[in-house]
Amino acid sequence: MFTDLTGKRRYKINLHCHSTRSDGRISYEEVLAAYARAGYDMLAVTDHWVWGEAGTFTGSLPDGTPQTMRILSGCEFNVGGGDSLEGVFHILGLDCLQRPALTMALYNDARLSPLEKARIVIKEIHRAGGIAVLAHPAWSLNTPEQFYQLGAYEATEIYNSVSAWGMSDRPYSGVLIDEVAARGLCLPLLATDDTHYYDGDQFRGMIMADADFVDSVGFSQTIRENRFYATMGPEVHLERVDENTVRLRCTPAAKIVFLSNLVWTDGRVRRGSGLTEASYNFQDGETYVRAEVTDENGLTAWSRNAGIFPEIRFTPPPQVPAHMLS
Repeated sequence: MFTDLTGKRRYKINLHCHSTRSDGRISYEEVLAAYARAGYDMLAVTDHWVWGEAGTFTGSLPDGTPQTMRILSGCEFNVGGGDSLEGVFHILGLDCLQRPALTMALYNDARLSPLEKARIVIKEIHRAGGIAVLAHPAWSLNTPEQFYQLGAYEATEIYNSVSAWGMSDRPYSGVLIDEVAARGLCLPLLATDDTHYYDGDQFRGMIMADADFVDSVGFSQTIRENRFYATMGPEVHLERVDENTVRLRCTPAAKIVFLSNLVWTDGRVRRGSGLTEASYNFQDGETYVRAEVTDENGLTAWSRNAGIFPEIRFTPPPQVPAHMLS
């Protein structure tokens, strides 16, 4: 845990990684020890179709100081093969009160499409009291239509570390997320490791959550209410100043970008050295604004949404074409 630029306590959290229980390279116990040593406060080990129970783990920091880490219950339920035309969906089930009623029988059911299976997965995660996350949508070549067709879920990944590792190179889902947000669906955005190899794909994607909020209302509600930011390391804090303006504070950055549903606005990008703050005025026609900051080492942080309509929408607005929902 650390105190950020604004004086707020933050928990360092990774919500997506794997062990030898599925297709990871190191054991479950080694995963826990590695993340504790790296100073994480919370971790979800999300092996494919192998449920991970909640608990605690005490490891040690490099200097030998004990580090107690909360383990969230979790699993990655993947459906669909490698053909994006048929649909490929990887859904994280996190912080469930009980194990979701899901087995490999669903994965192997040839009567159902990948989309139908993914809808069932999300429904069962919610039935078990957890939250559902659409993982690495750019890697999966998901479409804006599919974001809606999946139904109600709590968040998606804007950055997925392992998707830039090995045989992959689509870690960033921001363009797709902006297409979806422009249609009215503004989801909380996570950065995760999705660690498999543990040869450089670890400790690169995380969320920094409001620790006081987590302690008072719980982890799942923290995600639902967007009380965190996603990052590879830098800090980013975006807040509404008034009806027309947002203000950003960050650790020293080389670039600050404000992103919205408009394809171009004046003053959207700031470049320089040691940038630590910026303001942005809403433009006519904008329905949401989010920010990205990148430091001189190429590490990025992604803000929460601070839009004109900041509420998270699970129900598509009227302007979404009907064919997108079929």
